[in-house]
Amino acid sequence: MEKKNYTVSIYTENNLGLLSRIAAIFLKRHINIESITASPSEVNEVMRFIIIVSVTEEQIKKIVGQIEKQIEVIKAFYHTDDETIYQETALYKIKSEEFLDDHNIQDFIKETNARIVTVTKKFFVIEKTGKRSEVDALYEKLKPYGLMQFVRSGTIAVTKNEMPISGILEKFNTTNSLS
Repeated sequence: MEKKNYTVSIYTENNLGLLSRIAAIFLKRHINIESITASPSEVNEVMRFIIIVSVTEEQIKKIVGQIEKQIEVIKAFYHTDDETIYQETALYKIKSEEFLDDHNIQDFIKETNARIVTVTKKFFVIEKTGKRSEVDALYEKLKPYGLMQFVRSGTIAVTKNEMPISGILEKFNTTNSLS
């Protein structure tokens, strides 16, 4: 089977140690996590982890099944890149002296849809939000200017189709309150 990028969305209670247990599921299978983010979800008091991995469909089905066995996990989903809208954010710190010598700075920033966050005598900080390939392309363009620092966020994603998490959570709460 062919490996593809999958976005795994995991809705959970906010408990200590859960991230370690989820990461261990990937570790046991020798699967590298390309990106991971955690944030509050659209449901009050429910966290959402977004994990990006490159695996086969068979592997992702098994992984999601294992993740859902964790007590604090309410529901886990997986999607391909075609089924999601995803972005990353990156910050690039560049030496001012080298960057100022280029008279096309404004055109350069506009054409990449980036923005200048901070300017000092010693450095510029540029922010870029976009797909991983766009973030990487800007990195390559800025490298010759004296890249001092670079940092990128994990991927954030929403699905193109509805995710029925509110209904699932309602059922989850009803089932747990009957116990």
